[in-house]
Amino acid sequence: MTSKKITLLRYLFACVCMLLALNLLIDYFADKSDVSSSFSRLSLRKVYRYNGTVLSSTGNASSSGSISHSNNNTNNNINNSLALNSASTTNVSPFANSSNLQQQPQLELHSNNSLNQVNGSKETITTEPLPLCQDPVIEESSPFVPNITLESLDVINDQLGPLLEPGGAFKPKDCIARHHVAIVVPFRDRYAHLSIFLRNIHKFLMQQRIAYRIFIIEQTNGKPFNRAALMNIGFLEAMKLYKWDCFIFHDVDLLPLDNRNLYNCPRQPRHMSVAIDKFNYKLPYRTIFGGVSAMTREHFLTVNGFSNSYFGWGGEDDDMSNRFWPFNQ
Repeated sequence: MTSKKITLLRYLFACVCMLLALNLLIDYFADKSDVSSSFSRLSLRKVYRYNGTVLSSTGNASSSGSISHSNNNTNNNINNSLALNSASTTNVSPFANSSNLQQQPQLELHSNNSLNQVNGSKETITTEPLPLCQDPVIEESSPFVPNITLESLDVINDQLGPLLEPGGAFKPKDCIARHHVAIVVPFRDRYAHLSIFLRNIHKFLMQQRIAYRIFIIEQTNGKPFNRAALMNIGFLEAMKLYKWDCFIFHDVDLLPLDNRNLYNCPRQPRHMSVAIDKFNYKLPYRTIFGGVSAMTREHFLTVNGFSNSYFGWGGEDDDMSNRFWPFNQ
């Protein structure tokens, strides 16, 4: 190799090193002041299929309220745990009928007077009415550090299952929740993302003193992904169980990074994931509405839900943003 070639290679190597160093400096000094709305996008490249646990998948839109094992003979269904009402579909119409739905207990605690039999005599026990929950008081800086260790859904169920009601529901025990939130997650094949998402999002939401339930809406393979139709189906399935006042549509690969991200619905539709680490905590464009978005039941019904016309990734969120524009004026 001639000396000229060696010199050229040295220059190229030096340029690459300088670019890497510059990139690190930009990342370090980047403006991350808007951490109150920051999210992290999980960048797992391979689909991790668990040997024991997968989401149940049927050919119709249905709500199972559980994560079931791939072995149909096992009796170890995760029915009282983490996630979820899982709905799967090959028909992207959001108005497909659902079957086998079980009514779940009401979300609120109610106080009453009861009679208790004690040693043959009746003793009146009066319970004090529960107060309304107050929104959490959060410090000026309150980072939430996700745990991205990959575990099977069985392990996560053992950890969080005792804290949840059947079907992935939760409500505070010492007060009556002001906000009743359905979190709808469109899903297909991202089992590693789902595991990490559930481990973190339940822990995050339990601190917010809201009554919530997570709905995983799964599309079977064979057709292009239709995120909008899955979210429409999630809305319809959730409304069969409870009259939720707030809906949050949430990508499975996004996690909040700050406890000041409140999972409730303001008077106007809200784009919650305005700052994502993948985009250096900057908006890619002003009207973006994808990732994580919150809207009331009335908002969703007024615009007749998401458009079913968008297959693949993208488009449905911009379409919804355009239809929501009058609400934000």
